[in-house]
Amino acid sequence: MFGGKSELTIQEYEKWLYAEGKADKTIESYVSDVKGFQFYLQEKLKEEVVLSRFSFVRYRDQLVKENYAVSTINKKINSLKVYNDFLRTIGVVDETFIQLKRDRIKIAAGSEESVDALTEEQVEKLLFYIEDRTNVSVRNQLIVYLLLYTGVRVSELVSIQLTDIDFLENHLKIIGKGGKRREIGLRQDVLRLIRAYIQEERSASVFHQSGYLLISQRAEKMHRDAVRDWLVNLSKGMGFKMHPHLFRHTFCTRLLKKGVDLTTVSKLAGHSNVNMTAKFYIQTTKQEKLDAVNKL
Repeated sequence: MFGGKSELTIQEYEKWLYAEGKADKTIESYVSDVKGFQFYLQEKLKEEVVLSRFSFVRYRDQLVKENYAVSTINKKINSLKVYNDFLRTIGVVDETFIQLKRDRIKIAAGSEESVDALTEEQVEKLLFYIEDRTNVSVRNQLIVYLLLYTGVRVSELVSIQLTDIDFLENHLKIIGKGGKRREIGLRQDVLRLIRAYIQEERSASVFHQSGYLLISQRAEKMHRDAVRDWLVNLSKGMGFKMHPHLFRHTFCTRLLKKGVDLTTVSKLAGHSNVNMTAKFYIQTTKQEKLDAVNKL
């Protein structure tokens, strides 16, 4: 993606985060966000600047322009603030370019906080496309099914182990944020696809003895960036943007629209409380609002 001084600095940043005692998933998230920022610098601004106020503001504005969710933008801003702290610590920069109170995207009090979700038409188009084995592998079809029908986070997806799947009780065990455990029921078509993947593609891999369900050609555990990159490429052919968390939004939104109660959806998603589910995942479109008013 990029090289030279930027790559070396990010490697040092990762070591620094470990020394600071950050959790593995936190480090992975921070490093991924910084790589995204550096990729933007080289692809859009054609610069080899590590970080500046100008480059940060341009990047934040670009994220807003591309309609990223506010929560996603603020997460990336937080990651870059930590990166800014690191750069000051090692003397690469001598300024604090990012201040969270000033730079985070704000939502007016009382405003709706909604998320994007795939429409039913997009879901059908996607499922039809991935059924064709000339389009996707069994593993990649399974990735879509697991994201769409379990609502797992991408970090949870790549961490699924074979022992987490109960083929008798038809459920999947997930260890989420903070080590919280939850169980998600598995549809029969998902279970059949898991079996097909294990018996076909996975069994032929040099990493077939790995304890993880999803493996790659190069490692015994698939990396979450590989999932993101594949969805980006898939998006080009489908005509709409896709990323792992979009499927989580879609999972929760579809359940709620089909009448599943908030408490059940909250437990399936692994949310800390029902309020979080209600706040972020009840997707009300402009058309639905108009239809509601027209019923008066």
